[in-house]
Amino acid sequence: MNRFFKKVYQYINPTVNPDLESAFDEWQKHIPTLWLLGKTGAGKSTIIQTLTGDSLVEIGNGFQPCTRTAHHYLYPAENPLVCFLDTRGLGEADYDPAEDIAMCSGKSHALMVVMKAEEPEQSGLLTALKQIKRSGVIKHLLVIHTAVNSIVDPQERQRAIDYNHQRVMEVWGIKLAQWQSDTATMYQPIVVDLIPDDEQFIGIDALHHALTDALPMLSLLSNQQAHTNREEQNFYQLRQEVLWYAGAAGASDAIPAVGLFSVPAIQGKMLHSLANQYGVSWNKKDYAEFVGMLGSGFLLQYLSKLGLNQLVKFIPAYGQTVGSATAAAMSFSSTYAIGRAACMYLYHRSKGESISKDQIKLAYQQAFTTVKQVADRQQLGKSAPKKDNE
Repeated sequence: MNRFFKKVYQYINPTVNPDLESAFDEWQKHIPTLWLLGKTGAGKSTIIQTLTGDSLVEIGNGFQPCTRTAHHYLYPAENPLVCFLDTRGLGEADYDPAEDIAMCSGKSHALMVVMKAEEPEQSGLLTALKQIKRSGVIKHLLVIHTAVNSIVDPQERQRAIDYNHQRVMEVWGIKLAQWQSDTATMYQPIVVDLIPDDEQFIGIDALHHALTDALPMLSLLSNQQAHTNREEQNFYQLRQEVLWYAGAAGASDAIPAVGLFSVPAIQGKMLHSLANQYGVSWNKKDYAEFVGMLGSGFLLQYLSKLGLNQLVKFIPAYGQTVGSATAAAMSFSSTYAIGRAACMYLYHRSKGESISKDQIKLAYQQAFTTVKQVADRQQLGKSAPKKDNE
């Protein structure tokens, strides 16, 4: 046990940084992606500005080419957690979405169709949408109608929205009764007017709700809950880094025989980085104290679950689907929870303050429970959503 404990400690303070490039690359390949499909000027950049709070996001600023016809914007720029894919070639007569479809393949993703309410000419968009539908890759569709206040008359405005929306639904194979029903929760038009200069953000709550349903990771990025103390405020500054490590651990653990080695290494790398952020370093005594605060038998339980998840992944068919998804969600959640508890521990240690075992254990449990729900939904995002009752 002492030999194993020494090995685990070396993950926290490695003499040579472990080679985790393949694990980080795997996470980069599977970052949740929001594909924005719409004509130039439809409001795609404004939507991204509103979602991220980054007012500098503009066409050509922050976006990088990723295919011949699309650009992507990674957010946050450092340790990204979500990718916004913006189609640039939609207005071209020979636009072929095949490469853009491939970009989304294998990821949890959503397609956001962005249409200006006052523009009935959407033939290029509808043509592209037909090809995307035929591919079967995209599972989640959101239709956003922007600049709705440019049509002053309420009845005319509604007719314009319904006209554009119905044509999209017809392409997607959704019946009129499905999206017009009062009980429908999917495929209904999302009506927004986002004008930052005039502080007009009509429909922003509905947009946030629809997006976090389709891409649960966005709910973690946009969580602006009130902070009750300085420690929580400090953690919020590091939260995106912790989420990034959690994402890398989850992505690597979806691969058979990889997670057993990569997940502890990623978590060790995270703890080492967090300690640097707080201006402290781990030693064996501190690490033993931290693990002990997580609860009796935490280390043995952690290792047994990690090992069991790896074995399940080798079960034919089941292991490659449910088994891998379960392992990924567990590693994502446990990594985030360890990071949250470590931040609390390191904060008080940097201040020379004492902290109780109950506080650390509670921080871990609350973080795990909260994020596990999101991680499970994120994994389900790779499969078809549940349909509304027809």
